Amino acid sequence: MISPVLTAVTVGVNAFVVKVETHFSTQVPSKFIIVGLPDKAVSEASERVVAAIKNSGYYTPNRRITINLAPADIRKEGSGFDLPIALGVICEADQIKPDMLADHIFVGELSLDGKLRPVRGVLPIAIEARKQGIKGLIVPEENAKEAAMVDGIDVYPLGSLQEVVEFLNNGGGLEPFKVDLNEIFNVDQKSIVDFADVKGQHEVKRALEVAAAGGHNIIMVGPPGSGKTMLAKRIPTILPPMTFDEALETTKIHSVAGLLPSNTALVSIRPYRSPHHTISDVALVGGGPAAKPGEISFAHHGVLFLDELPEFKKNVLEVMRQPLEDGRVTISRSKVSVDYPCNFMLASAMNPCPCGNYGNPNQDCQCQPQQIQRYMSKISGPLLDRIDIHIQVQSVKYKELSSTTAGEPSVDIRQRVIKARDFQIRRFKDKKHIFCNADMQSKDIREYCKIDTASEELMKMAITKLGLSARAYDRILKVARTIADLNGEENINSAHISEAIQYRSLDRTMWMG
Repeated sequence: MISPVLTAVTVGVNAFVVKVETHFSTQVPSKFIIVGLPDKAVSEASERVVAAIKNSGYYTPNRRITINLAPADIRKEGSGFDLPIALGVICEADQIKPDMLADHIFVGELSLDGKLRPVRGVLPIAIEARKQGIKGLIVPEENAKEAAMVDGIDVYPLGSLQEVVEFLNNGGGLEPFKVDLNEIFNVDQKSIVDFADVKGQHEVKRALEVAAAGGHNIIMVGPPGSGKTMLAKRIPTILPPMTFDEALETTKIHSVAGLLPSNTALVSIRPYRSPHHTISDVALVGGGPAAKPGEISFAHHGVLFLDELPEFKKNVLEVMRQPLEDGRVTISRSKVSVDYPCNFMLASAMNPCPCGNYGNPNQDCQCQPQQIQRYMSKISGPLLDRIDIHIQVQSVKYKELSSTTAGEPSVDIRQRVIKARDFQIRRFKDKKHIFCNADMQSKDIREYCKIDTASEELMKMAITKLGLSARAYDRILKVARTIADLNGEENINSAHISEAIQYRSLDRTMWMG
């Protein structure tokens, strides 16, 4: 007799159902073998399982035990196979009624005394279980809230192997674990930072509002101490609230990476990630032997802030180009190939020169023109092409710093951003690939960003007289479309174009040499 127990494994942010098959034989010597492409953690499960079974009051026959994890062509990773392997052994030894095994998925790591420990990736496993029509999911108690985020499947949090066996032998008898989805999703999302704290910088705050309203990537250029990082930290406070589907997708990434706190069931606040400039390309986009997600995926539906942009290694910045365009990153290794979503808003900051004082009226720049040019050229044209808004950040004057008047709060800016996004949702309702103005391609720009004669003249002057690059043309139109949306206007006019042109400072001849 072969006792099958259902469990699941995560590959990327998706899960696949795995059947754990157990077979006893009289072949000597006695041995515990796990096959089916297990990794090191799964291969070591035999020692944990045998100890957990014994310390839970059950016995392991002194026979050769073969555990098969099917299908065998999917690599099995993690410690979540402990529980289903133990149940397969106990069932094969006639210590469990097998009636409920086919209706439930079992995941959990076992301690040596039989206690259940939490595992990664429970949310995508619950989603896959519902998709496959499986009745219930047995998980460690710490994973209960995360699993219960998925409606339409019964979740049973249990604390030990003994509790799981009693649950099966008693035919269930427990009430499924339930959570109030609205209560968890609508948890107080007040932030400790607010745009009201920012003194002055009205032009920069306006540029950030435009960027948030259209989903545009933005770069801030200014001297040290001008507030670039302070401003970037407040961008999530003006972005539209996450939808439940966005929250689920973001939580899946954090869950499979093991970054979801034990007391957190759902990532309901837009992520803000700010990696140091010494980060490697693998840590940024994902990879490694197990093809794990990187910072750009952890920033999914949120903000990725890269401070001191020219200080990042060139190869690190260049690997972001395709993910920025596609909103997904594919990581291929010899044994696995996975896709991770990475639809984020890129915010970046840099000094105008190596010493940071070029253009600063209060400090003399010590850099030679060749040094400035070399410093600026660290950011390649193709990467800069994917950043719609360039804004110069000036040092704040003392009069503004000493002012006791608070700035405009984030909640007011956010309301304008939400209203502009609503315009875009209605405009692009028939375009499945467009969610905001930043997603428009050349064909879409021609359709939705038509301009009048006066605007054409402004664009001609920008390209010819101000020295803007040809790549800036489409960017200006997209940003102008967002400015019009913020103003509640259907048509783009010359005022919108004029403001959008101001947001292309890095394309000008004075910057690019």
